Amino acid sequence: MEGTTIDVERLRDKINLVLRVNYIAASLAIIFSAVCLFLLKITEIVPHTFLFFGLFNLLNTLLFRYHKNLTLTYNISSIAALVSALVITLYTGGIASPFIFTLALIVFAGYVTTRQYGQVYLNLILFLIILIYSQSLEDFSFTRNVIPEESQSLFNLLSVMFSVYLLGNVFGKNLLRTHHRVYKSKMAIAQQIKERETLLKEIHHRVKNNLQTVSSLLSLQSRNIEDPKMKELIKSSQNRVISMAMVHEMLYMRDDLSKIEYESYVQELADYLIRSLKGTENRVKLNIDIHDIKLGIDTAIPLGLLINEAITNALKYGIKGDEEGEINIALKKEAGSEYVLNIGDNGVGFPETVNHKNTKSLGLKLIHNLARQLKGSINRDASKKGTYYIVKFKDIGSNFHSIA
Repeated sequence: MEGTTIDVERLRDKINLVLRVNYIAASLAIIFSAVCLFLLKITEIVPHTFLFFGLFNLLNTLLFRYHKNLTLTYNISSIAALVSALVITLYTGGIASPFIFTLALIVFAGYVTTRQYGQVYLNLILFLIILIYSQSLEDFSFTRNVIPEESQSLFNLLSVMFSVYLLGNVFGKNLLRTHHRVYKSKMAIAQQIKERETLLKEIHHRVKNNLQTVSSLLSLQSRNIEDPKMKELIKSSQNRVISMAMVHEMLYMRDDLSKIEYESYVQELADYLIRSLKGTENRVKLNIDIHDIKLGIDTAIPLGLLINEAITNALKYGIKGDEEGEINIALKKEAGSEYVLNIGDNGVGFPETVNHKNTKSLGLKLIHNLARQLKGSINRDASKKGTYYIVKFKDIGSNFHSIA
């Protein structure tokens, strides 16, 4: 919405600038026509050209109210100004005429509108200046200076003042006003973005706190349960909640609120699970191979839950008791937008006849369902000792799908 508002304001400023310049230029041209005719006693070509441009430009500007086509209005005014300035320059001294500076204003006006228009008028006017110069050569001249000798100095003064006034009071002042408005709009948007980032960080922080509260409640609940199986189920649920809380915590801690560094997340999650299930004094070796991979929250959470289930199963069923064991996690980005996760342990494994369809293990079912949520595929790597999975997936963006 902010971008649309700025575009509308810029268009409005551009329309106002073009119309204001047209009105002022038309008025000055009409006044200059009268000055040339009655004060400077110039009776040929020049006052008539000024009058033509003034009336024509005024009519063109008024017609904008009906057709609302700014490009058409600008192009007609620019062509009329170019033709009029060329004629007046040719008949007021050619390359030596001070009115030649008006041609530079047309280039400036072109660049104010768009870069493309500015480039076109620059090339065209450079060509016309060469044409004007040729008129100073006797063999090629077809024009003459129509300014009376006694009025030459005053005409030169008025021509320079005309150009400087348009450049300073019209273009300069209006451009400065437009720039100031754009600057204020950008500052307002920057402030809104900063406020939204602060709000988003606060949301991630509160979500993390709420998930940690849920984890604490589950921990308190498990203390009153004597059934080992039920206690284990609650502990597993607690670990799942913590794996999600870690994602929100990392987003809260980072400047980039859209993605997290996945290596640090997996390292922290795996270390927590190993300490939680095997204690601080354990013989489990953790190998992580993840380099410079950042994932958005909608991919990071289901993938984190999948890794949580795989590590939990490895610690509970693969590496039993105080035995030595090894957990390997490798995440790489393939060609395009596809990622490949290799995760497993060198524990005892489980029979190939057991799968997520015929098992009662919630963890195994979750692993396959989470791979499906990631719009990916999961296969067991039977070539290695223990239990290893190969998960291929893509960054799923902002579309959420239930794992149920």
